[in-house]
Amino acid sequence: MKDFEKVVKAAMHKEKGLDGILVTIGLCIIALLLCVVMRDSLTEFIQTIVAEMTNSAKGILSTPSAFSFSPMYF
Repeated sequence: MKDFEKVVKAAMHKEKGLDGILVTIGLCIIALLLCVVMRDSLTEFIQTIVAEMTNSAKGILSTPSAFSFSPMYF
């Protein structure tokens, strides 16, 4: 059991340093650049998704049997 505990302790050990912070900052910068560069495309994409979901919801809600359940027999 001691070997297992050593492995767990080594795996859970957190290294000191800036690696995690630098990676996080780098990913944030990339995400911001993508948002700035693709702002128009992103807006169009979101509007398309919202429109399609609205149409789908209207279709489901306008179906007469959308919320009817078959009888349950016990």
